[in-house]
Amino acid sequence: MRDTRESRLLLVLLIATAFALITVDIRGGEDSPVDGARHAAATVFGPIENGVSSAVDPIGNAVTAVRESGDRHDRLAELEQQNAALKAELGSDDRARSRLAQLDKLLKVSGKGQYGIKGAQVIAIGAAQGFSWTVTIDAGADDGIERDMTVLNGDGLVGRVTTVGPNTATVLLASDPDFTVGTRMESSDELGFASGQGDRPLRVELLNGKAEIKKGDRLVTFGSQADKPFVPGVPVGVVSRVDPSGGDLTRTLYVTPFVSFSKLDVVGVVVQAPEKDPRDTVLPKKPKPTPTPTVTVTVTPSAAADGLNQQEQ
Repeated sequence: MRDTRESRLLLVLLIATAFALITVDIRGGEDSPVDGARHAAATVFGPIENGVSSAVDPIGNAVTAVRESGDRHDRLAELEQQNAALKAELGSDDRARSRLAQLDKLLKVSGKGQYGIKGAQVIAIGAAQGFSWTVTIDAGADDGIERDMTVLNGDGLVGRVTTVGPNTATVLLASDPDFTVGTRMESSDELGFASGQGDRPLRVELLNGKAEIKKGDRLVTFGSQADKPFVPGVPVGVVSRVDPSGGDLTRTLYVTPFVSFSKLDVVGVVVQAPEKDPRDTVLPKKPKPTPTPTVTVTVTPSAAADGLNQQEQ
């Protein structure tokens, strides 16, 4: 198309329309009027994204096994055996070993928390049907995935499902500025709300402005009513900075997430909540502090006497 006045005007109108849709979508939140269009886009483009990522991949079989595992307890041992067999089969393939390690950690986390999960793989970043910090996974309504389900991996909280197509779903990451989750401090049980800040640490507002919090303290999800969108006990992150209280009603913390959102691959969607709150059991064991070496100097009587004689001279 030639660069004419009409073509430039058309371009300006398209850009203006796009920004208008973004504004309406953000302000609409859960009830966004473009949600139907987003769902339709997921239905149309989801199979394409899924197909592009479904080249011959031995790890896909393992993830599919988790996705189709049925009851969360009955097949855990079988899945671990399959995982071990795949490790032996793949040998020195670095990428395959990395993904198997992720799957192994995911299985351990789901076992500790008693979460019933459907395994999935990230197949796209920043889905075309949204303008947020999102990823697309290769599991959808046909796999039992629904909107507002918790998504985690072997490290902790990844996000929540926002849009579901037949074979794919969109996950809003915990790093997104529109993301908020209720949190509970390890041991102290102090409650708060964590919000995403993009590539910066999560911002947490504690309800108790006088709470005693220090760097290195850890948080888990508090859980939602009816376990949607969040199940309890999922690791969130570690406190990296604490703002002075200053007598405010709330207290602000900054938390480094356990999950690296730029390296997402194998994830799990929680399709069945635990029967009871796992509390802090899913958190990894704290590393033992390295003992500080001490040096003991022993002064013998003869050395002390020599020193005294030198001073007298």
